[in-house]
Amino acid sequence: METRIDEIAPRTYRISTFVPGAGLTFNQFLLDAEEPLLFHTGMRALFPQVRQAMSRVMDPVKLRWIAFGHYEADECGAMNEWLAIAPQATVMHGAMGVMVSIADQAARPPRGLRDGETIDLGDRHVTYVATPHVPHGWDAGVLYDRDARTLFAGDLFTAVGDGPVTTSGDIVAPALATEDLFHATALGSSTAPTIRRLSELDIGTLGLMHAPAYRGDAPRALRDLADAYAARLMATLA
Repeated sequence: METRIDEIAPRTYRISTFVPGAGLTFNQFLLDAEEPLLFHTGMRALFPQVRQAMSRVMDPVKLRWIAFGHYEADECGAMNEWLAIAPQATVMHGAMGVMVSIADQAARPPRGLRDGETIDLGDRHVTYVATPHVPHGWDAGVLYDRDARTLFAGDLFTAVGDGPVTTSGDIVAPALATEDLFHATALGSSTAPTIRRLSELDIGTLGLMHAPAYRGDAPRALRDLADAYAARLMATLA
């Protein structure tokens, strides 16, 4: 398996590994800021490859923040491996996730975030947006970099296969096809409204966990995805 690193927005890097057995790409995102941040740690087995990829841009020892969308192996499996090599690094996650999982699992005390809380990375600012159960996980949330106009949307728009680094094509249809395959979304009354809330952000790039980074009309893609899930919910209730 090859792990590559590509710049998808100003000083924003996608670290990507296609895992044939899963049929998915697993992506991490590095914000090369004064206080560098890694969104998604990757699984423990991928840690050596992800670390090597990061070292092409910066010394991993200088990592300051570790964040992720929800408590799951591909999102935070290598959390303690990163903490071990980066002595100044702190895990930050939504307050709910810290309470139910991260405070117990992290090797050092994590920082709990409120919905809408902004973290100053020195020369960049990121905002945590809580998205409970969207697409899944009680502790789910996303991270928005307002300076690079990038939303790190986690498992939203998951698509199978090994695609390009970036795309401006349709990401909604592949996401719905993949949902039909995996049934990963916790479909409920809050699903569509939560996704529509994200569409109100000023987004130029979507950093997606299991798909190419998207450069296009991200608010519209989010609204279309929300509409599709709203229709599915209505069909289920009917």
